[in-house]
Amino acid sequence: MTVTQPDVSVIIGAYEAMPYLIECLSSVEAQTIDPTRVEVIAVDDGSTDGTGEYLEEFAERAPMHVLVIRQENSGGPSGPRNVGLGKATGRYVFFLDADDRLGPEALERMVAMADRAGTDVVLGKVEGVNRSAPKSMWGATVERTDVFSSNIKFTLSAQKLFRRALLDRHGMRFDESLFTGEDALFTMEAYLRADGVSVVADHTCYYLVGRDDGKHVTKSGSYTLRFDSARALMDLIAELVPAGGRRDQLMVRPFLVTLLPQFGPKYLTDSEEIRRHKFELAKPLMDTYWTEGVAQRLKVHERLRLHLVAEQRAELLPDVVKFVKSKKQAAALLERKGRRVYLAYPHFRDRAAQVPDSVYLAEPREARAFPGYREGGIDTFMRRAVRKARRVLTSREVRRAA
Repeated sequence: MTVTQPDVSVIIGAYEAMPYLIECLSSVEAQTIDPTRVEVIAVDDGSTDGTGEYLEEFAERAPMHVLVIRQENSGGPSGPRNVGLGKATGRYVFFLDADDRLGPEALERMVAMADRAGTDVVLGKVEGVNRSAPKSMWGATVERTDVFSSNIKFTLSAQKLFRRALLDRHGMRFDESLFTGEDALFTMEAYLRADGVSVVADHTCYYLVGRDDGKHVTKSGSYTLRFDSARALMDLIAELVPAGGRRDQLMVRPFLVTLLPQFGPKYLTDSEEIRRHKFELAKPLMDTYWTEGVAQRLKVHERLRLHLVAEQRAELLPDVVKFVKSKKQAAALLERKGRRVYLAYPHFRDRAAQVPDSVYLAEPREARAFPGYREGGIDTFMRRAVRKARRVLTSREVRRAA
């Protein structure tokens, strides 16, 4: 008897997941895709709240094949996911967190998209329930894109549809040495190695649920783990993308999402010892990966804080953080007939501080908010100057020839 390969393996790592697991599994059972096309691999990671028992009950009544694995606690989500991935037989895999749930028709729509477009990764629209969710990448459904041509770098959670052949071909697994940011590392590698990425933006495929007990994994972890996460992601990007604009474009993500928050409002309540330690942890990352190309892609207050970290100017940082925390609008100084907009955050043109003016120069996307800004003015001026120089040189050559 021939056993048909499932279209998708749904991998669920579960630890102390009750009662959220009930709705999670109900959302799997309610999927419109043919149950024979789905397998569920659920790994109970040493739960003591009835999670394992409920998974076994579900396996007995579910319309699709369900494999339940019970193991000692591994200390994080990577271990259970890797165990599940090792057992998966589907053409695609989908990682479902036990406290979240699938949207109606999610698996059917995502598998259909991957088959139609021939892509290796499919992102289904995510909505938050009692928590925030990424938004910038859901503007339109796109059959084929990549990490450089879209905003998908700002959603690096593992809750995506991945072609299993891609993961097997590159031996991709979750890094079990990381206790935060393991999703980001795995998903960024998949983006970079994929033959195309699809985005399903016109249908909610995943509900990201905020737990009432505050135990969601993204809320846990000390600041040192965040630096570990940033370093791992930066190293991966540097390994797979040559230095230059494309690498800078991707480096924005770990700098902005992982590193910068360590120098946000929480920094003001950190002890002097922790502040010094954060600067020490940041130094090798800033020395290696902070470039002008990354800096230019940030807003002024983001660039200013990271510049001070890069220059190890710890004495200047608190004033900037306080100003940003206050949510005040920095005064805008327009120069060169509106072609340049400087935002006067703390230490701007302070002789003692000696922070370069370029750090405070707003890029066009930020400068447009200020009346009087003349977008493209500098480029127009430069083009005129180049044309004038060419006319002068041509005139001189004509005179010489005569």
